[in-house]
Amino acid sequence: MTLAAASLKLLVGLPRLLLDKVWRAWLVIACLGFAPGVPVPIAGGPAAASWLPPGAFCARESCAIMAEIKRKKGQTFMGFPLPLLKPHAPPTAPKPAWLKVRAPGAPNYIRLKGLMREWNLHSVCEEAHCPNIGECWQDLTATFMILGETCTRNCGYCAIAHGKPLWEDREEPQRVGRAVGELGLEHVVITSVNRDDLADGGAGAFAATMRAIRSAAPGCRIELLIPDFQGKADALEAVIDAAPDILNHNTETVPRLYKVARHGGRYERTLELFRRARRAAPSLLTKSGIILGLGEEYAELLETMRDLRREDVNILTLGQYLRPSAQHLPVARYYTPVEFAELAEAGRAMGFAHVESGPLVRSSYHAKRQVAGVTAAQRS
Repeated sequence: MTLAAASLKLLVGLPRLLLDKVWRAWLVIACLGFAPGVPVPIAGGPAAASWLPPGAFCARESCAIMAEIKRKKGQTFMGFPLPLLKPHAPPTAPKPAWLKVRAPGAPNYIRLKGLMREWNLHSVCEEAHCPNIGECWQDLTATFMILGETCTRNCGYCAIAHGKPLWEDREEPQRVGRAVGELGLEHVVITSVNRDDLADGGAGAFAATMRAIRSAAPGCRIELLIPDFQGKADALEAVIDAAPDILNHNTETVPRLYKVARHGGRYERTLELFRRARRAAPSLLTKSGIILGLGEEYAELLETMRDLRREDVNILTLGQYLRPSAQHLPVARYYTPVEFAELAEAGRAMGFAHVESGPLVRSSYHAKRQVAGVTAAQRS
C-alpha cells in the first residue's frame, strides 16, 4: 500500500472512529442518574461483583446496553467500564408529620381568594407559600402585600420573586382600604416587598394604605410588617407618623447567617430600626420574627432573642424554615414541637409580652389573637 493510499484510508476511517467514541460517551452519560437496575459486567474482565464498587448498578434496565447484556448472558460488547454509581440522596429529608397541613378550600378562603383576584391585590400568604393560608383566610385574616410582587432583594429563604420591579399603582391603597372594609376585618396586616429602587423604600405607600384603611374601616386594627428601608430614618418616621397599631419588622435569622441568608440586610440595621421606633413612639407595640432551621446554633438563637428584648420588642414569633424550592437554602434541621415550646418559655422568661412559637408559625399567624392578648395583659 502506498503512503498516499494509507493516508487516504486513515482520513476516511477517522470520522468513523470519532463518531464511535462520541456514541460510546453518550451511552455512558445517558445511563447516569436514573432508576436503579442491575450490575453491569465488563467484556473480557472479572465478574461485575468483583470489579464494580459497592452499590454500583446499571441505571436503565430497559436500555439497549441491558438488552445486549441479557442476550450475551452477562457479557457486553463494550470494551470499557461504565462508571455508574447510585444517585445522591435527596438534599433534605422528608418533612416531619407535624408540618403537614390540609389543602385549603373552605368557603371563606374561596371567597377571599376571589376578591383578591377581582381587586387585583396581592397577599404575602400566597406569594410566600404560607402553610397557614387556609386557616387564616377562613378566619378572614389576611396579610396584604403592597408595592407589587417583585422584590429588589434575593434572600436565600424567600419564595417571593426578585428582580427589577415595574409596579407603580397609585390606586392600590384605596383598593386595599375598600377590601378591608368589605371583608369587615378587625385586624389587618400590611407588608411589602423590598423596594430599594424607591427613594423612600415604599414608606409613602404604607402611610397612604393606612389612611385608606382608617377611612374605609375605622375600627380595624392595623399591623405593619415593614422592610428596613435601607436604614433611612425619614422613611421609618413617615411610617410611624401614620400611627400603626403594631410595628413589625422580621429579624429572620441570627447575625452570623445574614450574609448567607439575608442578602441586602444588616443585623445591626434591624436592631437600630427598633431603637428608633421606640424613641419615636414609646407606647407603640413592636414585633419581630425569626425562622429556625437555616443553620443557627441554639446559643446564637437565644442571644438574638435577648438582643430583640434589649430593644424592647414586645412580641416574638418563631417558626420552622421550609425550603420553597431546590434553588433556595436547604433546611439544616427540623425543630420539634417540644423544642418550640421550650423556646417560647425561654422568650417569656426574657420578658416578651407574647411569644408565638411553633413549626408552622409565621409572622402574621394568629396576629389578631397575639395583639388582643398583649393588650388585655397591659390593661390588667
